[in-house]
Amino acid sequence: MVPFRQFLLKIHSRCNLACDYCYVYEGADQSWRGRPRRMELETVRRTAGRIAEHAAEHGLDEVSVVLHGGEPLLVGADHLGELLGVLSGELGGESGGLRVRFDLQTNGLRLLDEPALLDVLHRYRVAVGVSLDGTRAGHDRHRRLPSGAGSWARTAEAVRLLGSDRHRELFAGLLCVVDLAADPVDTYEALLEFAPPRLDLLLPHGTWAAPPPGLRRRPVPGGPPSGAEPAPYGEWLIAAFDRWYGAPRRETGVRLFEELAVLLLGGRASSEAVGLAPVDLVVVETDGAIEQADSLKAAYDGAPGTGLDVWRHGFADAAAHPGFRARQRGLAGLGAVCGGCPLARVCGGGLYAHRWAGEAGGAGGGFGYPSVYCADLDRLIRHVAGRLREGVAGLGLPLRGAGGGGGFREAGGGAAPSCR
Repeated sequence: MVPFRQFLLKIHSRCNLACDYCYVYEGADQSWRGRPRRMELETVRRTAGRIAEHAAEHGLDEVSVVLHGGEPLLVGADHLGELLGVLSGELGGESGGLRVRFDLQTNGLRLLDEPALLDVLHRYRVAVGVSLDGTRAGHDRHRRLPSGAGSWARTAEAVRLLGSDRHRELFAGLLCVVDLAADPVDTYEALLEFAPPRLDLLLPHGTWAAPPPGLRRRPVPGGPPSGAEPAPYGEWLIAAFDRWYGAPRRETGVRLFEELAVLLLGGRASSEAVGLAPVDLVVVETDGAIEQADSLKAAYDGAPGTGLDVWRHGFADAAAHPGFRARQRGLAGLGAVCGGCPLARVCGGGLYAHRWAGEAGGAGGGFGYPSVYCADLDRLIRHVAGRLREGVAGLGLPLRGAGGGGGFREAGGGAAPSCR
């Protein structure tokens, strides 16, 4: 059994933005409608006890607690302080206990409306990530206020505040959802203007049954990509990668690109989006329900559900749930197409939610298919591998060991003509 090390707490189930691509409010799963607006302290305390129990069972000395939503900062400074106090006291305690790393993902707007939130975040050393989709036009195309007005100006102001000398230690980075209508280089450089310590470029959630923007609905592939399929997201990411990788000096980290490089060089990535590392994240909703990753909300109504909750079940029960077990089997957990692909150890089949086929998959449907972004990932991985190969060769170093664990040789070309 793989223990959980990341505990994502949905501390508020509503949001102050109306993003048109949101997997929570616009996705197939609409369970948020029946949830309490915020996680009450009794639920927080019970969850903390379950985390401590799980850590003791598995001998863990450190865990990550991610505060999420909706928009988590809608709980307000007072409740956030009480909530973090409960978690810190129950998990860390005066004797040291567990080392707990707190993270929070936000749209940033509440930092401007309630400055006291920053005092709370400093007090508990919470690393804060902000969602910002590049340029003003790109961001405002999708991330709007309920009034319909764009949110870029206020989000940018919040990010500048977070990146100021006074608050810089809290700033973890930026998340940006890829938009084919936005120029990839302009998007990257717009994000770079905020000097983020790290950023990530996220593919919009989609499935074979409900493809993402720019990918028409088509039959689930019966084999690896031939190279002839359109790969607009792959090409977008390649342009961004070349701008990032070709910079004369390091400007910032880009998680997706760094994870792919690590995998291609035989290492192990920590992202659920690529690679074969077993999932170690579990979600607790505002009412204490234990669920799988939020991204599954894009698949079908009830997809993240487990029927478990912190009142009656421990996290060991969740770890034994078939939904979690299916995402901890590595290569053996992939479908036939992915299992026979030489890039499988690098892409890992893509994000689990993006493999959902529903009725489009024929008898049984389910998640046993390649990612809806299969061709895009194939194109991107081969390009990154080529650039890495050039870089290693330019240093005059042998490529010894670069192929075995990570697929560098295969991605470079010679082993699998059917996958190019």
